[in-house]
Amino acid sequence: MLRDTLLIAAYAAIGAAGAGLAGTVVLRLLRNRSVALSLAVVAAVTIAAMLSGTMLVSWAMLLSDHDLWVVTMVCAIAAVVSLAVALVLGRSVVKGSRALAEATRALGDDGRFTPPAIAPTAELAALSRELAATSAKLAASREREKALENSRRELVAWISHDLRTPLAGLQAMSEALEDGVVDDPNVYHTRIRAAVERMSDMVGDLFELSRIQAGVLTLNTTRMSVYDLVGDALAGADALAREHGVRLVGDGVEPVPVEVDGREMSRVLANLLINAIHRTPTDGTVAVSARAEADSVVVSVTDGCGGISPEDLPRVFDTGWRGTDARTPPAGAGLGLAIVRGIVEAHQGRAAVCNVPGGCRFEVRLPVAA
Repeated sequence: MLRDTLLIAAYAAIGAAGAGLAGTVVLRLLRNRSVALSLAVVAAVTIAAMLSGTMLVSWAMLLSDHDLWVVTMVCAIAAVVSLAVALVLGRSVVKGSRALAEATRALGDDGRFTPPAIAPTAELAALSRELAATSAKLAASREREKALENSRRELVAWISHDLRTPLAGLQAMSEALEDGVVDDPNVYHTRIRAAVERMSDMVGDLFELSRIQAGVLTLNTTRMSVYDLVGDALAGADALAREHGVRLVGDGVEPVPVEVDGREMSRVLANLLINAIHRTPTDGTVAVSARAEADSVVVSVTDGCGGISPEDLPRVFDTGWRGTDARTPPAGAGLGLAIVRGIVEAHQGRAAVCNVPGGCRFEVRLPVAA
């Protein structure tokens, strides 16, 4: 009995192995064809393996002609039905694959991916989710690129305008001096020098911003107190504040140690203070504070500008953004706040802005020195 069982198992294994080997060769030859053909081959190989094993065992058992004919008939009918069922079920997989291919083609055409309503397999569903995530990332990247391109265009337009005005004045004053029609040349010399300094500052801001955006800004960090940084910035902006009739208040500045580049951070605070003074009306107040929060220090500059519109808040630190004429000094080129953000982020910090009653508050968050 055991011997017969082993023989049956051996014949069945030989028949199934032969069919499986033949199917492997066929699949390898058809590896570059459609998934529908591959599914049909897999179904046919499975059925052929069952048929081969059954027929080989039936032949080895020396069945009568009638019994052999019955077994063959049953196996043939079962094979046909099984192959038909496999092909019908495989059509849903092929249909889902084609739907996914169409959706992917749309991703390449217009950049949007709409996943098929129903994914026939878990693998295709996972692929659909990955494509949807990739489409969302591409859309966000395109939006950032569009915003950056718009920002660059605005910057070029504003810089061109801001340079054209002093250059026209310089040309007119130089021609007047050459023609000798000026009663007091010293007045024109003073105006020419002011115009040259203004353009020099703009070029310096452009150079600083280009270094920041290129990632080549070199920081020489030293340990210092925020109290000293704020004190120096307030002293430097005092004359401008007096000229505009604005009060500078530096209460609530804690002596928190930080590891920063003193020159660059002084520029950050100077830009924020100059920006706040220009946007605060006469008899207004610009307040500066610094406080420790967990493992960081927050330096804030609060002005009396009246606030920033909610739709403009996300753009405040963009390159070239200047807001309305009422909120932007005539000499501004929209680079100061972009430089602030670049320098702060180079120190592993973060710059932010929010509206407060009567104005807005700019905050610079820096890591506290170890």
